[in-house]
Amino acid sequence: MTTTNSARKLYQGVTTAIAEAIAEGRYLPGQKLPSERELTETYNVSRATIREAMIALAIRGLVEARHNAGVFVAAVAAPPAPEPDLDIGAFELTEARKLIEGEAAALAAKCITDEEVAALYALLDDMKRDFERDVENDSADRDFHFKIVRATRNAALCFVVETLWDLRYKAPLTREIFRRARSVGISAFVDDHRAVVDALRDRNAAAARTAMQAHLTNVMEELLAATETEVVKKAKDEFNKKRHELLKRSQG
Repeated sequence: MTTTNSARKLYQGVTTAIAEAIAEGRYLPGQKLPSERELTETYNVSRATIREAMIALAIRGLVEARHNAGVFVAAVAAPPAPEPDLDIGAFELTEARKLIEGEAAALAAKCITDEEVAALYALLDDMKRDFERDVENDSADRDFHFKIVRATRNAALCFVVETLWDLRYKAPLTREIFRRARSVGISAFVDDHRAVVDALRDRNAAAARTAMQAHLTNVMEELLAATETEVVKKAKDEFNKKRHELLKRSQG
């Protein structure tokens, strides 16, 4: 398959290939798709990429998850009309953040002030409080990461990190994956964040890099857990319900 090796995003290549297979009748309505392991081998991609592709196909109405059974072609598949680009996925985005924010944390350890460290510790309390109250607000988390990159005194790094965070809210597929993760109780990672601040307090660049990379690895692991096929049907039902409500309002 050439699409997965092109400049297109990996999940898009898999999504397109499976959508074409459905349109051509190679996968019939009601038929179970190959297992996640088989698909990773077929397309030579990671589990995360397959999960993103399955969610993209579910959003388009081409597949549906069945509890403890797997992913099946929708009984009445949506027409394979061109769909808006679902853009970058959450796993790809978080991987990029891991690379860039890890180095940003290492640089910040050399430049950060005591006042900035104190502000980061205060944000930990805000994150913990929001998580305990089940408040769907990640402003403290965002501010935490922004304060670290701003402590580098490097405007280019600030621009890159803030752009990546913008994609978390603007890219439809990433937004949908994080929404699903939140619906099944994704962690606030307060301990992860505390390890980063402790390293910054000690001006330990290597420890700050390691702590930040470990944190974002944990985020990816929780996203993987949240996108298990058992979760897909529930999330799709909620998505369709909200879409129906929006359509109803717009028609009223």
